[in-house]
Amino acid sequence: MEEAIQIVNNIQQGKLAPVYFLMGEEPYYVDKISDFIAENVLTEEERGFNQMMLYGRDTSVDEIASNARRFPMMAEKQVVIVKEAQELSRTIENLTAYAENPQPTTVLVICYKYKKIDKRKKLYKAVKKSGVIFESKRLYENQVGSWIQKTLKNRDYSISPKAAQMLVEFLGTDLGKINNELEKLQLITPKGTQITPELIEENIGISKDFNNFELRNAIGQRDTLKAHRIINYFAQNPKDNPLVVTVSLLYSYFSQLLQYHGLPDKSKASVAKQLKINPYFVQDYTLAAKNYPMKKVSHVIDLLHQTDAKSKGIGAANVAHGDLLKELLVKIMH
Repeated sequence: MEEAIQIVNNIQQGKLAPVYFLMGEEPYYVDKISDFIAENVLTEEERGFNQMMLYGRDTSVDEIASNARRFPMMAEKQVVIVKEAQELSRTIENLTAYAENPQPTTVLVICYKYKKIDKRKKLYKAVKKSGVIFESKRLYENQVGSWIQKTLKNRDYSISPKAAQMLVEFLGTDLGKINNELEKLQLITPKGTQITPELIEENIGISKDFNNFELRNAIGQRDTLKAHRIINYFAQNPKDNPLVVTVSLLYSYFSQLLQYHGLPDKSKASVAKQLKINPYFVQDYTLAAKNYPMKKVSHVIDLLHQTDAKSKGIGAANVAHGDLLKELLVKIMH
C-alpha cells in the first residue's frame, strides 16, 4: 500500500517515469495506479490525441512499442496504457528493446495482472533501470482487516474491529470487492463516521448476528445455544453460508488455538504478533484456550478434516451440508 501511495505522490509532483510495469496477484492496486495515470497525467483536452488504451488480447508487443515511440501532438507527453497485458506473457520479453531505450515523451503503462515477470530476465532489469516496477501482492486474510482500517482512515472514517472482521469473512481477500462495499457505505454516511456491524448489516446484507465470526466466538465461549442458533440459520440459508467456507474458517481458528497453546509468552502483545491477529481479539483466544485444551483442539481439527471429506461425498454420500454442520457442532461442543 505504501509503495502504491509513493508512486501516486511522485506522479502528483510531476516525477513521471517513461515506463510503469504494474504486475502481481492482487489486481486492485494495478487498476488504481493505471487509472490514476489515465486521469491525471494529461488534461482532458490533451487526452483525445495523446492517450491510447490497448488490450493484451487485441495487440502485440511490436504494436505497443510502435505506439510508444510516437511523439505527442500539441502536448508534452503521451500516455499509452496496456490493459490485460498478461495475455502477452509468451512474447512480453520482446518489450526489452523498448524498455532499454524508452521514448522520454511517452508514459507507457503495462498492466500485467495475476502474474509477474521473471526478475532474472532482461525485461525486468531494463524496466527497473529506466522506469518503475510495481508488484501488487495478494494480502493474507489476517492482513486484510488492517488494510480496511488504514483505507478508511485515509478517507476520514473508522471501523470497529468486529465490523472489519465481518467484511473479511464475508468478502474474503479481494480488495476490489471490499473497496466497492466501503465506497457504498461512504455514500450514505458522513465523514468521521465509525463503520459498525449494524451499518454493514443494514447496507451490505451481512448479518451481524448470524455469521462465521459470531459462530467462532460462540464455539470459543462454549455458548451452545448461540452456536446452534447460528448453525440452524446457516442450514436454512446454505447459499449465503457455504459449508466449505465455515469449515475453512473454523480450521484456521482452531489451528491458531493450537499455536496459542504452544506459545511460551501469552502476553497480549506477543499473542497478537504470533497469531497475526488484532490485539482486540486476544481475549477471545485466551478464553477459548481455557475452554479447549490442546488435546481437544487437536481432536476438533481432526473432526474438521472428517467433515470436509464428508462434504465432498467421502464416507457420507447425499448428506445435506446443514446436517453435516449440525453433526460437527455437536461433536465439537460435547
